[in-house]
Amino acid sequence: MAVLDTRADAPFDGAATRFAPSPSGQLHLGNARTALFNYLLARRCGGRFVLRIEDSDAGRTRSEHVEGLLADLRWLGLNWDAGPGREDTRGPYFQSARAQFYAHLFARLQGAQAVYPCYCTTLELEAARRAQRASGRPPRYAGTCRDLSAAQRERKEAQGLKPTLRFRVPTGQRIEFTDLVHGRQSFLSDDIGDFVIQRADGTAAFFFCNAVDDASMGITHVLRGEDHLANTPRQLLILAALEMPAPRYGHISLILAPDGTPLSKRHGATSVREFRERGYRPEALLNYLFRLGHATAEHALLDLPALAAAFDSNHLSRSSAHYDEQQLRVWQKTAVHHLTPVQAREWLAPLLPPGAAPAQIEAFLAAVVPNVILPEDAVQWVGIVFDQPLTLAPQDEQLVREAGRAFFAAAAAAAAQPDPVAIAAAARAVSGRKGAQLYLPLRLALTGCRHGPELGPLLKALPTGEAERRLSRFA
Repeated sequence: MAVLDTRADAPFDGAATRFAPSPSGQLHLGNARTALFNYLLARRCGGRFVLRIEDSDAGRTRSEHVEGLLADLRWLGLNWDAGPGREDTRGPYFQSARAQFYAHLFARLQGAQAVYPCYCTTLELEAARRAQRASGRPPRYAGTCRDLSAAQRERKEAQGLKPTLRFRVPTGQRIEFTDLVHGRQSFLSDDIGDFVIQRADGTAAFFFCNAVDDASMGITHVLRGEDHLANTPRQLLILAALEMPAPRYGHISLILAPDGTPLSKRHGATSVREFRERGYRPEALLNYLFRLGHATAEHALLDLPALAAAFDSNHLSRSSAHYDEQQLRVWQKTAVHHLTPVQAREWLAPLLPPGAAPAQIEAFLAAVVPNVILPEDAVQWVGIVFDQPLTLAPQDEQLVREAGRAFFAAAAAAAAQPDPVAIAAAARAVSGRKGAQLYLPLRLALTGCRHGPELGPLLKALPTGEAERRLSRFA
């Protein structure tokens, strides 16, 4: 039995990796993590990171998805060395523009009799699969058109049947390779079945164009989802038939929902665009994805160069990774706490009133940013500080009134300076209150809330005289 051994023991130094999405929807978390891991592997090894758009299936491709995908990758900071907008001699990097290259390779395979036309219809193929399942056999192509004569093919075409092109899988071979995550893998060619490499409309199928593009673009290492593991022997056979180099493959675990089911819309946001629109920070998402199915001793918030230095393909887990938004929120909180004043202002810019004085905006950000995780958490405080009339719940209104007029008259008189210590001292002097009995009525009168940012920074964000006005309402 012949053995096709593709252990590919090439070193990682100078590794060329790629991210090759199909633009049929938004960039979801699983694909974003795949892009990140390939980017980090290339950067750690001083190599190159390639972006290829696999848009050979025109029926599923949308230009808006391409633009959204590019925007999401740029937002994450995953800038590519070659790809759309950064063409080089190995491009083009849109598969829809590579038809001539594929046609040349198809002709080579036809000349070597490594492929053959298949005239089986969809109904015939499905009927054959049902029969195989019924008899307890794994469904694979039965080889119906493998040995048709020239005359038989002519009769098929005279009936108007447009053939696909199937790869003639050699018999009696064992395809072996070492996966970067799952280790040694072995497949029997007799279990695979001849597969389509060119559709009836003349376009290249995934198995084919994905493999030959990697080889022609100099890709040396590929990290992709473990759902592609079964595709690998087919692609290695194609590359061997064309005498093209094969990359080293690593198949990473899938991201599942907390309940163990595939992550979907019913579990909340799943696309990078959705997280971006909600105000999640790119560094938060990157740090979370870095630790999702990848073990590390690093616990701090890391930038991309530090993430690359800490990335190790040996630490990629074979077990499924489970998405947990609470963990993502922990990283988001950390990222928000690391924002500079300029970054904080840019982050909350859509919420900030355009006419507010710069000093007031600066004070507002200093008070509120340490107390929020997402921009939506700051909406309430924008209204409280800038323009929302305060309304108290009945029980809070009663608590404030119980403090007494003298309490608030003294507090209002001391509010000329935004100093919560002076305000509290004045109120305590006339009431004798301490602790929560002292500060809770003040906080309610000033903000309408029992909890929130520290009063000192918040008072500095209020317009001049506003603290005195709010306290005077109850004097």
